[in-house]
Amino acid sequence: MLKKLTNKVYYMPHYSETDRPALGLICGDDFSVVVDSGNSPAHAKDFLNLVGKMEIPPVKFVVITHWHWDHIFGIKTMGLLTISHEETKEKLEYLKTLKWDDASLDARVETGEEIEFCSEYIKKEMPSRDNLELQVPDLTFSDKFEMDLGGVTCVVEHVGGVHAQDSSIIYVPDEKVMFLGDCIYQDFYSGEWSYDLNELTILLEKIKKYDVNSYVTGHQDPKTYEEMWSFLDDLINIGEIVGEEVSVDSAVTKFNEVRGTEPSEEQLEYIQNFVSGNQKKK
Repeated sequence: MLKKLTNKVYYMPHYSETDRPALGLICGDDFSVVVDSGNSPAHAKDFLNLVGKMEIPPVKFVVITHWHWDHIFGIKTMGLLTISHEETKEKLEYLKTLKWDDASLDARVETGEEIEFCSEYIKKEMPSRDNLELQVPDLTFSDKFEMDLGGVTCVVEHVGGVHAQDSSIIYVPDEKVMFLGDCIYQDFYSGEWSYDLNELTILLEKIKKYDVNSYVTGHQDPKTYEEMWSFLDDLINIGEIVGEEVSVDSAVTKFNEVRGTEPSEEQLEYIQNFVSGNQKKK
């Protein structure tokens, strides 16, 4: 069975071995909605098999959080009406024109269009991609919309962020659950992984306005409000300490001075992310 988060919200946990993100299921009295379609036809089938064992109202829609491969390769297999932000659809229309065999992937990595990280995991999840068929969303929105599932409402809002400009969140007010997709993660696609403090601050202001008890991210276990904001407040503070530094050594020195301690391994990674973001603006 899928893991139960609340009475109306379930999720399939992320699987890091092949970069499968967490998938969500929101159940109303009239119909149910899926969050993201999986990183392959096999991922989508595994999810649908679990859903098929549950006594819930029929699943009618899948909402896509953003355009990255691991969230959209299962759309056709899901076989549901698919909803996304309009920019997500534009990205998928382009992805449909590409070839996904090893040679084509390798060529795109060489030109910088694709990144080695994604290419590696695409090959792990799908050793053969001969029958991979991408599908674009059926319905799009530009800013925000609500769905009444019968006794349960979903709010879908475009929030952007450096990870993917088309990122959207799905909020379930009745259950106080938010699906974040990957929106709080770094920019992976333009050189060194990076954060931009200004963009991150704007993103978090959009997220924080909602009353949430549980957050579901794409590649981590769900977090409580306290857990998530303990992390995010620390992340923002690291960005503020780094300021406009373009040297990791200088940024680490500032961190030591402000915090009175050496950064942990994770904090050092975030220091490097903010420094990389500053370097990209130079």
